[in-house]
Amino acid sequence: MNIAAPQTGKRKSLGEVVFDRMLRSIKSGAYAADERLPTEHDLAAEFQVSRPVVREALRKLRDQGLIYSRQGAGSFVRQTGVRQPLGFGVVENVTGLARCYEFRLMLEPAAAAAASARHRPDTMAAITKALDALRDATLRQRHREDADFAFHLAIARASENQYVAIAMEALESHIAVGMQFHGQSIKLSAGGLERVYGEHRAIHDAIRDRDGPLAQQLMQDHLTHSRDRLFDGASVPFATAPDQNAAR
Repeated sequence: MNIAAPQTGKRKSLGEVVFDRMLRSIKSGAYAADERLPTEHDLAAEFQVSRPVVREALRKLRDQGLIYSRQGAGSFVRQTGVRQPLGFGVVENVTGLARCYEFRLMLEPAAAAAASARHRPDTMAAITKALDALRDATLRQRHREDADFAFHLAIARASENQYVAIAMEALESHIAVGMQFHGQSIKLSAGGLERVYGEHRAIHDAIRDRDGPLAQQLMQDHLTHSRDRLFDGASVPFATAPDQNAAR
């Protein structure tokens, strides 16, 4: 299989870097609901960026409903009702892993469709970067669980729905279990790594081309195939399950 490099996107802007750091602070509970954020001047000093960069980050936080502004008073944290970590228990058995796939099949196809409609140059670039890592690993006949998860997380973030992104982040250790066992299974089949890379690339291209229905169907098919490759014909040996933090 000829694995050609996809088109690369732009690097993450300073505004995106500041946004990501503030988003993590808000989700972790560092700021209470209705708490006033530091001034633009103070945030610019904290992050060592210009005030226009801070304004860009604040604008995106407002667009995603994470903060709100009061005339003459500044920006305040909105109560989203979601804080990390979410209450997902540890994956302990095959049933738990199957339920994780079931939840992903409910969530990720819709996220891929939303990403097709809403992706921006920087969020598309993150999907492409993860795909590049998967391509390079495939050429070396390896499966990189961290790049695999980064691909799916980048799509969730490109959906511009913070609840989808938070759910995927909270599921990282759970998804890592399935991805590690899945990686073991595809390496045992001829052409398995290339087929899986092809599935990822097709999803990437549909999102890039803003074909929402196709992206949704391709993600549905990819997760279904992943689940079936993992469970068909073999049981998952949870007595020797891999470290759930290994793919981080």
